[in-house]
Amino acid sequence: MDVPVIFERSRPGRRGVRFDPRNDVPPFDPASKIPPELLRTTPLGLPEVAENDVVRHYTALSHLNYGVDSGFYPLGSCTMKYNPKVNDWAASLPGFADVHPLQPEYTVQGLLELMYGLEEGLKELSGMDAVSLQPAAGAHGELTGILMIRAYLADRGEKRTTILVPDSAHGTNPASAAMAGYQVKVVPSNSRGGVDVDALRGLVNGQTAGLMLTNPNTLGLFEEDILEIADVVHQAGGLLYYDGANANAVMGRVRPGDMGFDVVHLNLHKTFSTPHGGGGPGSGPVGVKSPLIPYLPYPRLTRDDQGFRWNDSRGRSIGKVRSFYGNVGVLVRAYAYLRSQGAQGLKEVSETAVLNANYLLKRLTPDYHTPYARTVKHEFVLSLTEQKRRGGKALDVAKRIIDYGFYPPTVYFPLVVDEALMVEPTETESKETLDRFVDAMHAINQEIDRDAEMLHTAPHHTVVRRFDEAAAARRPVLTWAQLKGGSGVS
Repeated sequence: MDVPVIFERSRPGRRGVRFDPRNDVPPFDPASKIPPELLRTTPLGLPEVAENDVVRHYTALSHLNYGVDSGFYPLGSCTMKYNPKVNDWAASLPGFADVHPLQPEYTVQGLLELMYGLEEGLKELSGMDAVSLQPAAGAHGELTGILMIRAYLADRGEKRTTILVPDSAHGTNPASAAMAGYQVKVVPSNSRGGVDVDALRGLVNGQTAGLMLTNPNTLGLFEEDILEIADVVHQAGGLLYYDGANANAVMGRVRPGDMGFDVVHLNLHKTFSTPHGGGGPGSGPVGVKSPLIPYLPYPRLTRDDQGFRWNDSRGRSIGKVRSFYGNVGVLVRAYAYLRSQGAQGLKEVSETAVLNANYLLKRLTPDYHTPYARTVKHEFVLSLTEQKRRGGKALDVAKRIIDYGFYPPTVYFPLVVDEALMVEPTETESKETLDRFVDAMHAINQEIDRDAEMLHTAPHHTVVRRFDEAAAARRPVLTWAQLKGGSGVS
């Protein structure tokens, strides 16, 4: 479908709304309030379109989107799974969707009870002693957790300077640590894809504030030495931070708190039923063990004989990390998901995600190499070095899979795997869908030998073809004026 841009639909004088000239708002004279040098002297250049032009334009664009409601979305490390629509219905109920954050507490007792119940559920799931729902996304939760670690250590009179991060970690881990004022040291992986414990011992010292760890890690592998890792860090006086991006693999099976972690964040928009992507909204609640409770963001949600209340006492809290109390729509969906699944259901979610990942890996390994011959959890990483030698890089394979009707897996991450292609099927896909994906991947592997150039120019059946990524970075075309040959930005 060739969808014109909105400017191509524009016709002089066409409009979608008319204002009643009898309105009671007096005419505004910009010159009376705005300095002349700040007044625009050229037309806005906005498109002139009717209401149906606008509706049809955006409806047509929506048909071009690919998402979890369209088909298989095996984006490794992101847990892009189908989300039950009943949870969207719950989030749209007027008592949740139409409230104002400044309403008196007694008018929103139902919503506060839901939040309180979600905190309690996440405490149980993660093995933590308290939870705050405030952080707006995963990386925001990371920063919140590291700031709490910093405040806790400062109160102990310790000015530690370093956070340890595995070489396979999400990029947000070192970024969050650096934002909190820490230096980052990288912990190498061992031959089985886990943390090299001997190397870790050599890195920890009196300057170690903590270790940020994802378990299972970004290779989809469970850290077999997690208890020993926790012991090494704790003996050095540091704390363990759990990146909950991969919690979809272990819910109901093992809890971060039982592994030795002191701080946890969970990505509700990945694991707990919120449509994920497009810049938000997200939610990254943070849980802590009891020594860190005083440092949680305020206000804290409390319960007494009169109902649910906000405790605005700052105390030793790191302060607010977000306006009000998080993205409520995401929290409602997460609560609905948690209650509808129950403890056994969440366990089955993880078990099915792990089953699907290992099934896919087993069926793909005749053609594609995995650098770690281990049972994986919810995701796995392939190394397409052999395909690259024959003429088809990981990027080419990912672009070509679009022509087969699938969203591409993650490419070139984690950085510790050459020509990495990372696949996460989640628990929501059927065996038939997984088999179609396997058939497509096998077909692409054969196409490399028959016509590698076809892969280099893929995708072929989409509205937008492959970009010249180098040129796009150096000479981006961002406006309609640029596209038409001008150089200005309207």
